[in-house]
Parts: sequence; C-alpha cells; structure tokens
Amino acid sequence: MRIPIAGESTPFVAVLAVLAVVAAAWEPWASALPVALLGFVLWFFRDPERATEAPPGSALSPADGRIIKVDEHERRVSIFLDIFDVHVCRAPVAGRIESMVHTPGRFLAAFKDAASEHNERTAIELGVPGGRMIVVLVAGLVARRIVTRVASGQSVDRGQRIGLIRFGSRVDIELPPGYRPAVRLGDRVRGGLTEIARCDDGVARPSAARSAGGADV
Repeated sequence: MRIPIAGESTPFVAVLAVLAVVAAAWEPWASALPVALLGFVLWFFRDPERATEAPPGSALSPADGRIIKVDEHERRVSIFLDIFDVHVCRAPVAGRIESMVHTPGRFLAAFKDAASEHNERTAIELGVPGGRMIVVLVAGLVARRIVTRVASGQSVDRGQRIGLIRFGSRVDIELPPGYRPAVRLGDRVRGGLTEIARCDDGVARPSAARSAGGADV
C-alpha cells in the first residue's frame, strides 16, 4: 500500500539520500544512520487521504494527537502532536479564511499551557455561520517551522489540508458560540475523522467535506 508523502519533506529526503549514498560509497555500514533518518522523515511526513463522514454541525479534529486541554468556559480544545503523529493539519469545518496571523515566539514544550501564549504560532481564522472558529498551529520544542497551505479569503471544505507543523507540536481550537467540545482530556483524535466539537443550536451548518478515497494511517 502506497502512503502519500507531504511535499514539504523534499529538502530533508534529498539531503539524507545524498548522505546515505556518500556514506555507503565510503563504508557500507556508515550509511545505516542516514538511511534510518530517511525512513523516519518519510514516516513523519506521511500525508494519508481521509474520507470524512460526519453529520452537518460537527467540527472535526484538525490534527492527529492527544487531547491535553478541554475548556468549555473558554470554548477551547488543545491537541498535542508527538513526533509519531501525522502532522498535516486540516480544516475542522467548512468556511472562509478570514485571516491568518503569524506570531514569532519561543519554542517551549508544546504540551505546556504556556506554549499557547508564548510559542511561535500561526492563527487561522475561519468564518462560519454564527461566528468564527480559530485554529492555531503552535510550534514546539523540536518543531521549528509552521507551513500553511491556504491563504486569506480562500474557502475551504471540512477536512481540507490547511498546513503542517514540523517535528512535534500543538494545535489549539477556539470554538465559536453554539459549539461545545465533544472530546475529553486524554482522548486520541485523528485529523479529518474524529468529531471534536458539535453545534447544539443548529446555527452552524458546515458543508460535507470533500470526499477523498484511499487508505488511512
């Protein structure tokens, strides 16, 4: 089964492939480390296709990982992504991207609450009926770059790829009025598949996600 690889992996794959070839020409056993690192990079940058099936009014997880914070009062849900999770991030609902704001900052461990306020991050604001949903991609201790795949003014489908964070990170979701969290602390979630919040009052009616066939990893 072929697993798609995100294009952002190209520089890392190229460098490690060259190192592996050079090391093998010098001494076969010396290529073991670059080959192992190459395998890790390919695994880290995997970008599986995911077919979303969820009722209207559901907000889906923007990323794979573990729920580390659920604040119903502030309507905020936080996900921690370790280096073994898929790091491609997706739109939790269908809507229009109202703004994208990048904030330089520190690189604290992403599982700490302080990371949301002090770390390098990019906030993507989605306009939805009844309010706005904000997805914040937060860099972590090892993650040092946030890559976005969308632009302000663009309309996105639920489950559509919107960005990627390299090598361990955090995603915060700020929910608009009418939505409540549908996950609990410690839950494992999968981007584009797990319902992370739902609209109780029928205000929000996200359109069906763009169908995507293929395997899920």
